[in-house]
Amino acid sequence: MSLLLRNLQRAVPLRRAPLRRTLEILRRVLGVQEFDLAIICVDNKNIQHINKVYRGKNVPTDVLSFPYHENLKAGEIPQPHFPDDYNLGDIFLGVEYIFQQCKENEDYHDLLTVTATHGLCHLLGFTHGTEAEWRKMYQREKQALEELSRLMGTRLQPLSRSLF
Repeated sequence: MSLLLRNLQRAVPLRRAPLRRTLEILRRVLGVQEFDLAIICVDNKNIQHINKVYRGKNVPTDVLSFPYHENLKAGEIPQPHFPDDYNLGDIFLGVEYIFQQCKENEDYHDLLTVTATHGLCHLLGFTHGTEAEWRKMYQREKQALEELSRLMGTRLQPLSRSLF
């Protein structure tokens, strides 16, 4: 199915074509290539607004995920009953925030990929509210990023590697 990648910000440069290619491979790695997915790239002002409206936190953040299928168990692939159910949901990437958090030795575009992977894991039911939940999510992110790294010749590490 389709991958919608929209860049609704002008704060930082974004190379959409390489990001799209990487995300298509990531969808295959996670086994969700047959599902629609929207990834919307926004600036700090917009991610802060969305974060305030939906999470009650009036600060910018790196990623917000809005799953189409609610109440999935961690790692569960949705089982659609209707054609319209072939939708994973929406991921908002706070690309300006991600850019600002990027350390000197980190590649911004790699960090976008890692952050999108984190968001995709949330769409697949993973959370990190407890250490046990975090461990499950960390392991899935790590597996996905290792496979993606093998396919693309990179070395990507999970976003949530230092939560607990």
